[in-house]
Amino acid sequence: MTLNRKTHRAFNRVREMNFSLKGLLGFTVHGKTVGLIGTGRIGLCTAKILKGFGARVLAYDVVENPEFKSFGEYVPSLEALLPQCDIVSLHAPLLGSTKKMINEKTIAMMKPGAILANTSRGALVDHTAIIKALKSKHLGGVAIDVYEAEEGLFFQNHEGEILDDEIISRLMTFHNVLITGHQGFFTSESLDEIAHVTLFNLECFAEGKECPNAL
Repeated sequence: MTLNRKTHRAFNRVREMNFSLKGLLGFTVHGKTVGLIGTGRIGLCTAKILKGFGARVLAYDVVENPEFKSFGEYVPSLEALLPQCDIVSLHAPLLGSTKKMINEKTIAMMKPGAILANTSRGALVDHTAIIKALKSKHLGGVAIDVYEAEEGLFFQNHEGEILDDEIISRLMTFHNVLITGHQGFFTSESLDEIAHVTLFNLECFAEGKECPNAL
């Protein structure tokens, strides 16, 4: 929503006393088609939110979630999903089969002007292909909270430094790219839940009990 309505750009403008709306035009999500790749717990929550906006929600997942069917419709493949979507949001795990699933070939299947959002795993995306699609204006915008080479970059203050990561540096030059530093999970409630689950898992291990969270 921030990328679409450009509120991040407006925030900076207004602080400089610039109240112009030029370049801030977005689109209404109601009636648009949003494609979810992955319908686990987070993908399902995203579907519920999008349904509330009045969007048409489609999804592709190798394992279908029965709960999702109350909020959207499954399609059989990426090839069936991508050409229909105004927005594509990634919620898939990083596996051999999903690594760089968004690449030059699959980006070409997307609607011209579509928005891509990745809050899942950085390596699901070929960022070189993303840059190429942004330069050609085939992609209308990209929002990422994760990055394949984020180790040593995210969660640290690099203010005043020159970044030697050419990909992230190039992405930051596009006005229609929104990058956050892996903060999608970062709420007080989420941190409490992580702590409780971690302590519960340790307790199970220490007491030799079967842990329901074991993989």
